Amino acid sequence: MTQEQVRLADDNTHTTFWKQFGPYLTERQWGTVREDYSAEGNAWGFISHDMARSYAYRWGEEGIAGISDDQQQLCFSVGVWNGRDHIIKERLFGLNNYQGNHGEDVKEHYYYLDSTPTHSYMKMLYKYPQREFPYDELINENARRTREEPEFELLDTGVFDDGRYFDVFVEYAKAGPDDILIQITVHNRGPETARLQVLPQLWFRNTWSWDHDSYRPEMRQTQPGTVEIDHQALGTYQLYCDQDPQLLFCENNTNGAKLYGLPAEGQHFKDGINDYVVEGKSGALNAEQQGTKVAAQYKLRVAPGLTRVVRLRLSAHHHQAPFADFNELFETRRQEADEYYNCLQEGITNPDARNVQRQAFAGMLWSKQFYYYDVSQWLDGDPAMLMPPAERRKGRNRHWRHLHNADIISMPDKWEYPWYAAWDLAFHCIPLAMVDAEFAKQQLRLLTRDSYMHPSGQLPAYEWNLSDVNPPVHAWATWRVFKMDKKLRGDNGDTYFLESVFHKLALNFTWWVNRKDQSNRNIFEGGFLGLDNIGVFDRSAPLPTGGHIEQSDGTSWMAMFALNMMRMALELAKTNSVYQEIAGKFFEHFLYIADAMTRGGDGVFNLWDEEDEFYYDVLHTPDEERTKLKVRSIVGLIPLFAVEIVEQELLDAMPEFTARATWLLSNRPHLAKLVARWEEPGRGTRHLVGLLRRERLTKLLTRMLDEAEFLSEYGIRAMSRYHQDHPYVFSTEEADFSVSYVPGEAESSMFGGNSNWRGPIWFPINYLIIESLERFHFYYGDSLRVEYPTGSGNLLNLKEVAAALADRLNKLLLKDENGRRPAFGDNELLQTDPHFKDNLLFHEYFHGDDGHGLGANHQTGWTGLIVRLLQKRGQEAAPSEKQSVTPSASDSLFVTSA
Repeated sequence: MTQEQVRLADDNTHTTFWKQFGPYLTERQWGTVREDYSAEGNAWGFISHDMARSYAYRWGEEGIAGISDDQQQLCFSVGVWNGRDHIIKERLFGLNNYQGNHGEDVKEHYYYLDSTPTHSYMKMLYKYPQREFPYDELINENARRTREEPEFELLDTGVFDDGRYFDVFVEYAKAGPDDILIQITVHNRGPETARLQVLPQLWFRNTWSWDHDSYRPEMRQTQPGTVEIDHQALGTYQLYCDQDPQLLFCENNTNGAKLYGLPAEGQHFKDGINDYVVEGKSGALNAEQQGTKVAAQYKLRVAPGLTRVVRLRLSAHHHQAPFADFNELFETRRQEADEYYNCLQEGITNPDARNVQRQAFAGMLWSKQFYYYDVSQWLDGDPAMLMPPAERRKGRNRHWRHLHNADIISMPDKWEYPWYAAWDLAFHCIPLAMVDAEFAKQQLRLLTRDSYMHPSGQLPAYEWNLSDVNPPVHAWATWRVFKMDKKLRGDNGDTYFLESVFHKLALNFTWWVNRKDQSNRNIFEGGFLGLDNIGVFDRSAPLPTGGHIEQSDGTSWMAMFALNMMRMALELAKTNSVYQEIAGKFFEHFLYIADAMTRGGDGVFNLWDEEDEFYYDVLHTPDEERTKLKVRSIVGLIPLFAVEIVEQELLDAMPEFTARATWLLSNRPHLAKLVARWEEPGRGTRHLVGLLRRERLTKLLTRMLDEAEFLSEYGIRAMSRYHQDHPYVFSTEEADFSVSYVPGEAESSMFGGNSNWRGPIWFPINYLIIESLERFHFYYGDSLRVEYPTGSGNLLNLKEVAAALADRLNKLLLKDENGRRPAFGDNELLQTDPHFKDNLLFHEYFHGDDGHGLGANHQTGWTGLIVRLLQKRGQEAAPSEKQSVTPSASDSLFVTSA
């Protein structure tokens, strides 16, 4: 075992708490629902970026390259000031949902470069302009642009021209779980000597302002360059600052005088350090050298092309010479991080693929966040504060009073999405399981806990609307993580984890059946289901026609959910035969859902269109009219995901389950005929259970693999390119509703913000397509071959198609033969500059035609799935799509067991 694996094992067994401190600070606490106490629920307006430096938050803290303990009681982050900005750069700047022409968007350049699973070593890069930061230009130019124009980014302002910026590298190395070395390295990339103040900041999260009797921790200077920290829960810590900088103390309290015109006499506030450094207001600091927030002031003069280094140590131990072993310890942790990833990436020989994968892991690990939200307390208000407006009790999330979250959670993006999302989190757990299976399992358990899951069985979607509906992929992720962990453990797997989540997901399945099958026909609505802007109507809102939409994707997700539950039950039945009957129940439910998709649930109207050979949503109006909404989108591809392979050996070991399945298929022959092909063994003794038979599967793939429709050079598009020249139009008496292919940023504001599913390439859907193709191949083998691409005459089996799609996705971020990354688009600085080109951004989605990155540019959540693709494909040259090779079943990217 590597040293990092030893640390991880010690933490997982609670022998040593190596993960007590980590990158748990968010990058944006302002503009979140948690901090919104307005009457109308205007989270973006209640606290702005400009207010944030003066406002003490209630529910969390933010910072650049920050860390905290796992309850976010003590926080550390890095501030910098170039002498020209009107404020210290201590939080990342971005536009809110109303300022950006495509919604909220961070306007900074920063990269997560490295992290081990225990955060024993971490590295991040922040790029800070030497010129005045163009706050107003970014706001004004984006306000001028329309949705049809691209976003105006920081690079577009020219502030990085001529290398006139600082590269600020922030590194952490743990000497022990409670002994953290901090190194800040500043590079001047410009042609002239430049000045920079580096302001490492340490503070307590404000827990004392909300209750009259709350404890207030303290920190004070004990000697030059040393701060002593006292906290009743954490104990005593020391912050040692090399080179004895001036220590600047204030309080992490709201500046009511600045924000609300309240008295300020004799008080010190959160923005005191900013006011002293930028405006020279010495009275903003506590002259007694104590408080609840402190900064070490380093005034650097950096010659062109050279570096300056700042060192600190945060430790629960007293050190006579805190920096004597600093460099040696740092180098040891770097080497151990290299050793850990060399072991993990042993099969990847392509250096660029290794770099992409390692930075993707870094982004996943840096995107952990302490998330605190008690809905009852949030609605009712705190004892020491004014009562919130009464309107709030009838507003957002009022039906979720049971929800109390205070945990470390994997976030989609700690600036653009600094809150968990149910289906995002499920996808995150796949790459996370490769480096920390226990954390991945803990994340999946989290959302099914009583303090998260609604008593009705619904999983919380996200804080903007906990009642919104995300695709039910939690069971899929649970089963996959269980199998990955089982392989790593080399035993029968963590059945306690599987069983505990299974029971909660059974409640969630029942919620879906009771709440989202309006007509009791096994055809599901679901509503939004995460697919912004992809349909004719807003599926979460009342329809202009009345009635409801019978959803191809909602119904397919439920079929997949049923199969995932069936497969988990069969696994649990190996040691407890009671689960055979439960597995049979989920199998039966799958059959009725599949039958409804095929025959419409009433034997009359189904979701498959024979003419177009595609699945569509169906509009069901109050007068009982049904109209297929013929938009060719991933809504019609999601039936691919409902597929499971079962070995005859497993069936032989499950006599009760097999008897029930046999009875169903014998006495309900239309189910056997139309859906499962249960009676026909596949290769060897395998059985296929899925929505698609060979004929319909082949027709759907013909459409999906057509380069004039879904198949892009970089993966499967969210919508067929067919609609570029043939928009779908649905007409009512009041208006026409049109849907067309848009390969880049959304032009429709149907959902507002940066929502967009109308054409770009998304990793999670592509990942599930690849996995499903491999599972179909596991059954059909070489007996089923399709044209890839459609019309090329090149026949591949489905395993080969899956591999080719994985290569197309990998191409987005890997260098091509010219050393260029498609995700970087035509930006020459990103493509060619030595200080940019090998630092990766993992975008939320990618342009459907040219592959350049779009949306949130640190969306390492579901785009982090690339680590799984690279593990198998990254070390190999892209295979020729003109030749066919036949891999063995053991070569599968995803299939670990039938």
